[in-house]
Amino acid sequence: MTTLSPSTASPRAVRFFHRGAVVSVADAPVTRTVLDWLRDNRRQTGTKEGCNEGDCGACTVVLGELDEAGQLRLASVNACIQFLPTLDGKALFTVEDLQALGGAGHDALHPVQQAMVECHGSQCGFCTPGIVMTLWNSYERHQQTGTQPTRQQLADDLSGNLCRCTGYRPILDAGQRMFDLPAARLERAAVTQALKALASAPALTYAAPTTTPEGARTDHFHAPRSVAELAVLRQAKPRARLLAGSTDIGLWVNKQFRDVGDLIYTGQVAELRRIEQRGEELWIGAAASLEDAWRALVQRAPSLTDVWLRFASPPIRHAGTMGGNVANGSPIGDAPPILMALDAAVELRRGERLRRLPLTGLYLDYMKNAIEEGEFVQAIVVPLAAFGRQVRGYKISKRFDCDISALCAGMAIELDGATVRSVRLAYGGMAAVVKRAAQAEAAIVGQPWTEGTVRAAQQALARDFSPMTDMRASSAYRLQVAQNLLQRLWLETRPDNPLPPAATSVFQLMPHAAA
Repeated sequence: MTTLSPSTASPRAVRFFHRGAVVSVADAPVTRTVLDWLRDNRRQTGTKEGCNEGDCGACTVVLGELDEAGQLRLASVNACIQFLPTLDGKALFTVEDLQALGGAGHDALHPVQQAMVECHGSQCGFCTPGIVMTLWNSYERHQQTGTQPTRQQLADDLSGNLCRCTGYRPILDAGQRMFDLPAARLERAAVTQALKALASAPALTYAAPTTTPEGARTDHFHAPRSVAELAVLRQAKPRARLLAGSTDIGLWVNKQFRDVGDLIYTGQVAELRRIEQRGEELWIGAAASLEDAWRALVQRAPSLTDVWLRFASPPIRHAGTMGGNVANGSPIGDAPPILMALDAAVELRRGERLRRLPLTGLYLDYMKNAIEEGEFVQAIVVPLAAFGRQVRGYKISKRFDCDISALCAGMAIELDGATVRSVRLAYGGMAAVVKRAAQAEAAIVGQPWTEGTVRAAQQALARDFSPMTDMRASSAYRLQVAQNLLQRLWLETRPDNPLPPAATSVFQLMPHAAA
């Protein structure tokens, strides 16, 4: 089959499965959000607008797509920051769909809805549709595997749904009650058949008019399906924005009213969504979701579970990508400190050229990186040997769930008896970029792993960083906590009588799911 170049590919409508039928959209702006389309164009107002920045969960919907094995996979996302063209080839489920799945005719509530009624899980009701969709996603997942979630696992699933009225006890009660009611399952075969038919369409190039202060123009949305096509597009359109999960660009549009122009979407490139072992390395494709990428890391380093489950929220982790989080270069990003502690490198591609760059060398200054024009992150690569060290991840934030870090630390240490053979100390939130604490590391390597060595490293850390004061934390607080985390690392990894995780983290007392 001949691959069309960016200049010859014919624009077509965005096509996706919704309310039992394939929907075609040809006239929406490129950055029209799923939420706005549902409410303004579709007149389906069950999905609510709360924060409009992917934080509160009122707009939660569920997307379905086929994995590489052809099986339907569901995931909750925030409709407020999801651009409509990203739905191409997928299925969209909203709260309006659930009653039709109730099982006893269209007048019956779905078990999720019925449980919310019985357990008094709603007061004002504004956040309720998003909560219901999160619970439905959990319901379908556990029905598919024949399992039931613990109360804490339900709380983890709901960590991206904020409720100001009810408190969460009756909502969690409903999450448990829904499995006691007569089952009502999604008819997956029909959805799968529809998505397979949609997959036969050519890769999406979508064009839509937009009006700017400078006048009218046509914006394009490109969704290539191979790395080669992506590389060609990236070189042909170096000024176009790369779009992955839209967890940042969605905010640019909604909150900053930025003009983002043409978009190149990486979410349809199957190769970039893979996570696999290649030789002695873990290869994480740049378009792999944050959820899948963190799961792969935690499977090899269970001590990172805390950071995984406190990284944003499930809808953000389902939509966002590890490659996007790394390329973004935010100094308060939670993934880069962990990846630096694991000696990760980024695999960069420009056309046919590939190069590797240690993650420590990617960030040049605040929101500036070493990615060249026409180049993109193809993968994050982690040496498997890094998982042989004692690895820790510490996230410090004002709010326990679904909050931006005041600081985040990734640490890894290897002992030779009582002597430190190697150490990695990487911090986010402490400087204009995420970086390793070179002087603190030097104070530790080759030294006995004792409290005296920790004190020396703490003093050195004050020479590594001069953190800023902002709304999340003061400079003094950040430095003190960063130093205290060195003490915690020692307590957990000291040669004699290391403390178990439950002794240093309240989070460890909660029965979370690790996979």
